[in-house]
Amino acid sequence: MTSHPDARMTKTDDDEPMVEDDLESEEEIAEEPSEDASARPQIQWDDAGRGIDQALRGAELIAALARRLPNSPGVYRMFDSANEVLYVGKARSLKKRVSSYTRMGGHTNRIARMIRATAHMEFVTTRTETEALLLEANLIKRLRPRFNVLLRDDKSFPYIFVPADHEAPPILKHRGARARKGNYFGPFASAGAVSRTVNALQRAFLLRTCTDSVYQTRTRPCLLYQIKRCAGPCTREIPLDEYATLVAEAKGFLSGRSSQVKQSLAQAMQDASAELDFERAAIYRDRLSALSHIQSHQGINPQGVDEADVFAMHQEGGLTCIQVFFFRTGQNWGNRAYFPKADPSIEPSEVLSAFLAQFYDDKPPAALILLPIEVEEEELLSEALSSRAGRRVRISVPARGEKRDLVAHASANAKEALGRRLAETSTQTRLLEGLKETFALPWTPRRIEVFDNSHIMGNQAVGAMIVAGPLGFAKNQYRKFNIRSTDITPGDDFGMMREVMNRRFARLIREHGEAGPVAPAADADSDAEMPAWPDLVLIDGGKGQIAAVRAILEELSIADKVLTIGVAKGVDRDAGRERFVVPGREPFTLPPRDPVLYFVQRLRDEAHRFAIGTHRARRSKELVRNPLDEIAGIGPARKRALLHHFGTAKAVSRAALNDLRKVEGISEAMARLVYNHFNGS
Repeated sequence: MTSHPDARMTKTDDDEPMVEDDLESEEEIAEEPSEDASARPQIQWDDAGRGIDQALRGAELIAALARRLPNSPGVYRMFDSANEVLYVGKARSLKKRVSSYTRMGGHTNRIARMIRATAHMEFVTTRTETEALLLEANLIKRLRPRFNVLLRDDKSFPYIFVPADHEAPPILKHRGARARKGNYFGPFASAGAVSRTVNALQRAFLLRTCTDSVYQTRTRPCLLYQIKRCAGPCTREIPLDEYATLVAEAKGFLSGRSSQVKQSLAQAMQDASAELDFERAAIYRDRLSALSHIQSHQGINPQGVDEADVFAMHQEGGLTCIQVFFFRTGQNWGNRAYFPKADPSIEPSEVLSAFLAQFYDDKPPAALILLPIEVEEEELLSEALSSRAGRRVRISVPARGEKRDLVAHASANAKEALGRRLAETSTQTRLLEGLKETFALPWTPRRIEVFDNSHIMGNQAVGAMIVAGPLGFAKNQYRKFNIRSTDITPGDDFGMMREVMNRRFARLIREHGEAGPVAPAADADSDAEMPAWPDLVLIDGGKGQIAAVRAILEELSIADKVLTIGVAKGVDRDAGRERFVVPGREPFTLPPRDPVLYFVQRLRDEAHRFAIGTHRARRSKELVRNPLDEIAGIGPARKRALLHHFGTAKAVSRAALNDLRKVEGISEAMARLVYNHFNGS
């Protein structure tokens, strides 16, 4: 059970730990009548707070558990017999909420299935309903229960970052934890939006974008200085106090004071013109032009909305699309479409409410959140977001004016995005069905893994795995494998494939056991989560590669659980003439214009692209690696001193011990360490 800063663990009288859902109104649930305690089913409670009784399941089990629960806020979890989480919900009163599941009628099919599958439950009480809401969102994102509304593709948003711990702070793109001290501006909807803004800010404020190590080792201005994209603080082309003024102006612009910054630059341009310093006036003119470029390419720029997150939702064909627009400092910083997993029977207001709670679980909300419809427990959600943000967060459903126009614009985008997703999903479903028929698969594959290798004469060898399913390529599940074995002959594709497959499936067995792929249930949701085990493995290669793969699977005792197909290059290596190698069958080809053939080619090409890109990235890293980086104790300062003294790392490697001693900052011991590193002593 995860801990939460706002939740406290308590115990009932029988020492079960107690952590709402809105399926029914709590006020409608009457207090249960008293009855003889001896007639009640008896529940065994374990140390984790689970109510366990093999004789009880579903509504009977829930009824027995509900009698022991307090009338306090909290979060509950429902589990099936395989200990998989079915549902996470919150409650103002745990006793009333859990008791609502014991009623015989009034439930949707989804809730009825969930109740029947419940084998045990866990509970955590919280001090307030707000804490319960925050904890519920956290647990849903971590556990991904089958019957909850699930936010998918929840990548972290990029920000613009200006450090506060450097004499000449750069302006950088940032994604991830905010560990370094400084100013973060965002969120932006995509890395592309950040890049465009950073490029324009470079022209406007001449801030550097190089790394600190590059800044420290520069001896003359770089190309960006020459093309007037950087002020050159590294070589003091600009005094540090003047550079600090540029940094302050950039922060002011990103913080919403764009009009003041532009007025200041315009006044400076006028002053320079009055002094007949036209060269300096031209610099201010170019900076003003760059700022205007940023604001004119933001799409919709509302006049009366300084900071807001705008949400819109569209449902069609059993799918839901939620579109999010980000407005900061009166500028549009991009939008993103989400497709949460939600049962069609769930009301739109409940879907949107659950989405918002999960969406803001790990990111700060805007001061104003604009919605297309009223959501359940709007005040509670606003209170929870305000508590997390440390400032007031207001939720509004605008009825007219500019704010309503923003929501309408987002709604149009949501409808268009869902239309594209429906078309893509329909096509992908037909292709997967065709793959099943062509290769006589036992069921339509939900997870396809494709493997490929890339190297140059055996150097910087990498293996790559891509994953595809009903929603297309699952890029968050791609994996790369740096070939480590020293026993593999350079260029041995079979040996590399053996290592990749051994590492992939050995880890799969460790994390998920040896069960292998499981056939989908008859009533399984077609939009369910992708399984851990692949239903099909495609190998870029022929009989030799397949034999190497099957040998590894035999060693791991899972050869009968993993279906492998080799995709061999055709005659003259022409696309469209591939031969398919399936164990137990003779190699065969498909008709030239078969849609399944095109589909497999696309999968193979994506694996090839990913492998090549991974190999090039590794090769580039090797090419720029400095031999001095391998010496323990040589940091940036000593590295810079050595390079300034000798010019290149190669010259350092050839230097005599006496010459190394002469370098400023290099002690006798350090000189000997460097000398021994390159001379093998």
